[in-house]
Amino acid sequence: MTGVTAGDGPAAPTPGPARRRGRPPRTESAGTRDRILDAAREEFSARGYDKTSVRGIAKTAGVDPALVHHYFGTKERVFEAAVEVAFGPVLDEREAVLEGPLDEVGERMTRMIIGLWESPVTRAPLLAIVRSAVNNDTAAAVFRGLVASHLLRRIAGQLDRPDAELRAELAAAQLVGIAMIRYVIRVEPLASADPEDIVRRVAPVVQGHLTGD
Repeated sequence: MTGVTAGDGPAAPTPGPARRRGRPPRTESAGTRDRILDAAREEFSARGYDKTSVRGIAKTAGVDPALVHHYFGTKERVFEAAVEVAFGPVLDEREAVLEGPLDEVGERMTRMIIGLWESPVTRAPLLAIVRSAVNNDTAAAVFRGLVASHLLRRIAGQLDRPDAELRAELAAAQLVGIAMIRYVIRVEPLASADPEDIVRRVAPVVQGHLTGD
């Protein structure tokens, strides 16, 4: 009888790529963190805050859950970091909103917010944030804190009015309400209205909240 050599028989299956465990090398840290944030935005957008887990984010990112905890700690902190990244364009443009004549700040603010929602690049992460904030108190608190600290207080500081913070919040509420109806709930005819027409109609109202009597 002929013996069976070590090379006979079916070949062993090639193992697939394993999720990386432990801390990555320093040179990979930035890329790993960005990959986790991309996965977090995807998970929060698809599942909402309540149904998203650290384990699910790790699976989508292709990393061990320990790495998510290493970079961010809790799910709340992951969400906050994801919001900060998605809110980046607002932070980049806020100085432009604050520059220029005060009697035109309503139009600049309205145009900035509508422009961010109109862009496909920024609309998807904004939708994920708003949907999570609407359905979960923790997510709402994170979103509210970032909006207040990064945008509303800066605008209020330019108004030089005793009720400046209330004015800034009313202006923001006007724009958030429009964004909810147009982009999230998609109620017609607002959902299909021309963006320039929206700016033309809404900017004077926002201006009134900020500087009106």
